[in-house]
Amino acid sequence: MVFDLYENDDCLKVNGFYKKLFAEIPDVFFQLIIDDNNQYSFPFLSKSVEEIFELSDAEFTKSTELIIHGRVLHLDRKRFFETLFKAKRDLTPWEYEFRATLPKKGLRWFKVFSKPERHTDGNTVFFGYVSDITVFKEQQLKLKFSEERFQFALEASTVGIWDWDMVTNSVFYSSLSLKILELDSADVLDNPERWDKIVHPDDLEKYYSDIHEHFDNKIPFYENYHRVMTSSGKYKWILDRGKVIERDASGSPLRVIGTHTDISAQKEKELELIKTMKLYSDQNSRLLNFSHIVSHNLITQAGNIKSILDFMDADTKKENFDEMLGHLRTVSNNLNDTISNLTQIVKTQSNLNIVVEPLKLCQYINKTIATMKGCVNSNQTEFTIINNVPEYLTINFNPAYLESVLLNFTTNALKYAHPDRDPVIVFDFAIEPDGHKALKIKDNGLGIDLKRHGELLFGMYKTFHKHVEARGIGLYITKNQIEAMQGTVSVESEVGVGSTFKIVFNDVL
Repeated sequence: MVFDLYENDDCLKVNGFYKKLFAEIPDVFFQLIIDDNNQYSFPFLSKSVEEIFELSDAEFTKSTELIIHGRVLHLDRKRFFETLFKAKRDLTPWEYEFRATLPKKGLRWFKVFSKPERHTDGNTVFFGYVSDITVFKEQQLKLKFSEERFQFALEASTVGIWDWDMVTNSVFYSSLSLKILELDSADVLDNPERWDKIVHPDDLEKYYSDIHEHFDNKIPFYENYHRVMTSSGKYKWILDRGKVIERDASGSPLRVIGTHTDISAQKEKELELIKTMKLYSDQNSRLLNFSHIVSHNLITQAGNIKSILDFMDADTKKENFDEMLGHLRTVSNNLNDTISNLTQIVKTQSNLNIVVEPLKLCQYINKTIATMKGCVNSNQTEFTIINNVPEYLTINFNPAYLESVLLNFTTNALKYAHPDRDPVIVFDFAIEPDGHKALKIKDNGLGIDLKRHGELLFGMYKTFHKHVEARGIGLYITKNQIEAMQGTVSVESEVGVGSTFKIVFNDVL
């Protein structure tokens, strides 16, 4: 029977408070009785059923079956009755969300909640209500679809999310953020200070500067590239973006959200590109230097030869013939040396198939020492060479290049020895901060004024001491040979004290 709270006061015997309360609630309140023969009846049903299910009280009173059976969407109908019978059998609450098709409103979402009781006559009585949850369900589904799209976008773009609550000083990290850091749990980064500790020390200053610029409202959002230490102990490059989404009355940030993007692959390519560009730049510099030498030395010496020959042709008496012939021989020898030097440089720079082998560095240094002792005669100064390189140490290098490099540094150290003391040369092994193997060659010779000559030190035909045998070609060729092996060379020097050359090999310990 359908009850109208405003027309059945005598029957319901409720006071004015409950009448008004029920009138404000749009849900359908009901009492449902199911007998042993599964016949249904509604002793009580609120009048709102007419609005919610678009059914009249007559349709309820004349039917012996569950009248809303036809309203329930066929896809939900089976489960609807399964949950009802289970609640009847077990006397457990009946709670179920279902869809119904109404004549006017179309498809709607409903939720039923009812508590059953078993009477002595065997009937099961349900007391409950039905709510129209269509608006809530549509919003829920929209939110679900939005979250699914958002999650897919995050996974597809390899972007992790972080959310910093500055009031509680706690940070939420998405699963992808943790994956980037190779972490299973966010417990390791339970506060922002922990994150600061994994940022590479060289990147911290710029990291703090960028984020505080945004906190001070100087830039609309925060963006920074930096390296972070993962759980494996290796650094990854990440792009970190963030924006303050909530501030207090004074403008201080309260909440910041942002993203982490793993850009290690891109950064490695960028660094490789920079390295390649530097290589091309160095090659262009060498080519320019080479062209200057060709244009200056060859043209000058060729001009000298032409001038001498012109003078000899003009000397009809041939009185100065022998003298001019001597000059011509000197210029010819110089030209031959220049061509020989240029040829050696071209071979070093153009050799693309250089043989590289694992070589014992200590053994090659000892070979150099033996060579130098064999070249020194009794009239020359005594010298000492100390080899501190471990015997087991190997480097990947071209044998001929290694001999040439070691011999050139050693001969230079002896050539430019200090006149007031016997030469001492020390070979030491070192490991660079990035793990690369390095060789240091230290002498106590004349030293070089690096402030004046530092940029020219490894240039072709650059000399810094007035030595009769100085040609300015050795260090240039040595540098080319080291760089051909993907290594680098640098120098520290003090005039009157000595020099230390350091070769960093393309080998990691």
